[in-house]
Amino acid sequence: MIQLSIPLFPADDGGLLIPADHVTALLRRLAEDWVHATETGEMPADEETVSELADVLTELADQIDVECIGCASE
Repeated sequence: MIQLSIPLFPADDGGLLIPADHVTALLRRLAEDWVHATETGEMPADEETVSELADVLTELADQIDVECIGCASE
């Protein structure tokens, strides 16, 4: 199991913010770990289902990247 350190930044409203690049990296890493664990038999699950779920996480990370690029270019 991996351990990650993610920086948190206080928001003006008292909430906490996480840098988008850390969120997208986490989503992609989780997707990779699911696929690897299924392929090695570490996680007994249907490979096709896990692959599709991993694709959803990767697509979400891609969407976040695109939105961030759009915000940064404005």
